[in-house]
Amino acid sequence: MESLALTFSSGWASGINAYLVVLVLGVVQRTTGAEEIPDVLGTWPVLTAAGVMFAIEFVADKVPYIDSTWDSISTVIRPTIGAVIGVLLAGEADSLGAAVGGVVGGTSALISHLIKASERLAVNSSPEPVSNSVVSVAEDGVVLGVVWLATQYPLAAAGIAAVLLVAGLVLMYFVVRAVRGGWRRLTRRGRRGSGPPGGPSDGTTKPYPVQ
Repeated sequence: MESLALTFSSGWASGINAYLVVLVLGVVQRTTGAEEIPDVLGTWPVLTAAGVMFAIEFVADKVPYIDSTWDSISTVIRPTIGAVIGVLLAGEADSLGAAVGGVVGGTSALISHLIKASERLAVNSSPEPVSNSVVSVAEDGVVLGVVWLATQYPLAAAGIAAVLLVAGLVLMYFVVRAVRGGWRRLTRRGRRGSGPPGGPSDGTTKPYPVQ
């Protein structure tokens, strides 16, 4: 159960910032030798690659519209990393536990990624650019806290991740609903403004008065 809880928490966090998840797990494994975290995550090549990619995402994730482009590129990357972490945490790749871990990690990462992408589209509609940085820093802080907590108290971290996942789904529902409502209003305005300049026509022509 603790391994599955760690997998779920890491998968949820991977959907928001996969490179930070790898970096945190790798640092914890290297500094504490935690048995539940695979040794490969604590190797210098993995830590270096995760650190470089995290630095790039740290900047890109805080620039309006560039963050949404980065999210589009990461649609496949984040769930894949979440699934790989799930397999590694479960153990042998040919075991049923590894398959379950891959599904749990990949699915939770995909859902949280879609939530983040929709949330960023809503944030980008704000006229000021500060909100992107604030949201991004908050997301990084939550990911850091949840993943670190998962290495110490997996069940508690999984509970927090589950609550955040449900809250994100509710938020995404309202965001999508608001976007649809906005498009409908724009469409109606466009239809109203597409009539002839002289006003609406009933299909008949009026004769000119005879002088």
